[in-house]
Amino acid sequence: MLKEFRAFIARGNVIDLAVAVIIGTAFSRIVTSLTEDVLMPIIGKVFGGLDFSSYFIPLGPIPAKLAGSTDYVALKKAGVPLLGYGEFITQAVNFLIIAFIIFMLVRTINRATNLLEREVAPPPPEPVEIELLREIRDELRVRRQP
Repeated sequence: MLKEFRAFIARGNVIDLAVAVIIGTAFSRIVTSLTEDVLMPIIGKVFGGLDFSSYFIPLGPIPAKLAGSTDYVALKKAGVPLLGYGEFITQAVNFLIIAFIIFMLVRTINRATNLLEREVAPPPPEPVEIELLREIRDELRVRRQP
């Protein structure tokens, strides 16, 4: 069983998958930082606030010690039921950014692949009629020569 497990792990596609997961995790952190630290403050400023996560609707009573608080995390820790639409908007923007970046990567890779295929592809074969006409021409030349 250990030999089978080693053979399974040594397969290229398993290693490729592991590398993809690691790169995907690192990529996710970069996009999260881009969203939370760069884009969301700009979007929040445009819509009147600097922190989108502070946009929520309380669905239950707020404890007296947190009355008037706009700290989503503190209210959530206190057990207050909240409709956190600001966090949802943040995650939706995150998704759109990731989807757009992946789209651009795939688009670039497809274009590069198409360019390489065009350069490597052999020219299309000549039509049979042209080949036959050349043979006839060459045969007529041979017959005309003394």
